[in-house]
Order: sequence, then structure tokens, then C-alpha cells
Amino acid sequence: MHYDPVCGRRMNPNRAHIKIIYKGETYYLCCPECQARFEEKPEKYVKKEK
Repeated sequence: MHYDPVCGRRMNPNRAHIKIIYKGETYYLCCPECQARFEEKPEKYVKKEK
């Protein structure tokens, strides 16, 4: 199961609105707001997910 690393929402990769590849890992985001937060401080959210 995949989760939006910003808000924690469970994500279906086939239906995710936004997909970002960061340092070789794929992250699925639910909305433009989460995308903006992730892009601003990706290390904060990568650590949160792992």
C-alpha cells in the first residue's frame, strides 16, 4: 500500500493525481497542495514515510 507522504492519505498508484520520483523512489500525492509541500521540503517527508 502506498501513502501520500505529506498528509498520510492512502493512495492507489493507478489513481494517484500526482506522481513524483525523488532520489529514485516514487511518491504518490493526492493534490497540488501536497505536491507543493513535498517539493518545498522533500527530505522532511521522505524521512516521515520511512
